[in-house]
Amino acid sequence: MVKSTVSVVNPMGLHARPAALLVKTASRFASRILLEKDGEEVDCKSMLSLLMLAAGAGSELLLRVEGADAEQASAAISELFASGFGECEPA
Repeated sequence: MVKSTVSVVNPMGLHARPAALLVKTASRFASRILLEKDGEEVDCKSMLSLLMLAAGAGSELLLRVEGADAEQASAAISELFASGFGECEPA
């Protein structure tokens, strides 16, 4: 199992477009990929569950990945969050 913390850095938070990117990315992996916020844990392969997290800008989420490709899945999900899902202005 791989655990890490990811931050929502895009200004609009985890709304429909970033959630769709997250589901698409997570679905490429066999691993079970979970995000936790304030004690609520959801499956990253479920669009509705991700939206129910109501993770706004600045939210800190626990990423937990279990499975054969956990390292790769964790890296891909972490990169999505770090990039702001492509919604952040370039520096």
